[in-house]
Amino acid sequence: MPTRESVILRRVRRARLDGRDIVDAEEIEAVRKTFAGVVGVILAGLATIPAQAQLLIHKDLSLAIAMTIAQTAMEKCTAQGYGVAVVVVDRAGDTIVALRGDKASPHTMENARRKAYTARTFRIPTSQYAEKYAESDPVVHQQVTLPNVIAIPGGLPIKAGDEVIGGVGLSGTPGVDEPCVQAGLDKVADQLK
Repeated sequence: MPTRESVILRRVRRARLDGRDIVDAEEIEAVRKTFAGVVGVILAGLATIPAQAQLLIHKDLSLAIAMTIAQTAMEKCTAQGYGVAVVVVDRAGDTIVALRGDKASPHTMENARRKAYTARTFRIPTSQYAEKYAESDPVVHQQVTLPNVIAIPGGLPIKAGDEVIGGVGLSGTPGVDEPCVQAGLDKVADQLK
């Protein structure tokens, strides 16, 4: 059954189409109230939008913690006689710290950076990522074509609780990269809680 307002609105539309003036004050008031009600509903809906929008709150990796991770990892591997490079990236995959040892080969800096980036991006150790690649995971085979991604062990995600806030990669040892990186993370474990 049509409401009183809808009947009046139809009459107003017909009067306008016929070129007649609307002179009935009751009809004009009904149209005004209906319009005001619709506008009120729209404004009420819009008022709730800003209340739902909130800033994201997260932890970020500090330079001091990144330096400690990198230096500890490098010290552990150089003490074993290896020439290594270590890179720490932040949550966006950007380099915070990059260290290249005296005996490090030219390729080690780039490998370390890509390992750190891959560990951060996929939130897993690059040793696990390399296993997926070796198992011919079709998605991983496509992902390694992306810039900065590499399927070589030696990179670990940096976590604050369960949140990945960065990555660290080391290159220059025959299979000892990851334990050196883990030593760096262990050194700052209490600061990453």
